[in-house]
Amino acid sequence: MDTVKVYGAGWCEDTQETRAHLDALGVQYQYLDVDKDPQAKQWVIDQNDGKQRTPTVAIGGRIMAEPENDDLDELLRDAEV
Repeated sequence: MDTVKVYGAGWCEDTQETRAHLDALGVQYQYLDVDKDPQAKQWVIDQNDGKQRTPTVAIGGRIMAEPENDDLDELLRDAEV
C-alpha cells in the first residue's frame, strides 16, 4: 500500500477538512506540518510553483494541492488505498 502524506498547517481550514475526510474514511496517513518542518514546507513550495498551498497531498507518486474530497477519493481509488 502506498503511503498517504498530507502536508498542511494547523491553522488551515482546508488541511483540517482533508484530514477529517481521511479520518472518516479510515485512511492512515502521515501528516507533515509545514509550520514545524522546514523541509516539508520547502517540498510544498517546490511542488506548487513557488507557492505554499495547503494541504498538498501525495499518494502513489501523484501530488494534488488543495484537493476537493471527490478528487481526493479518486486519487485514493487510483492508488488502491
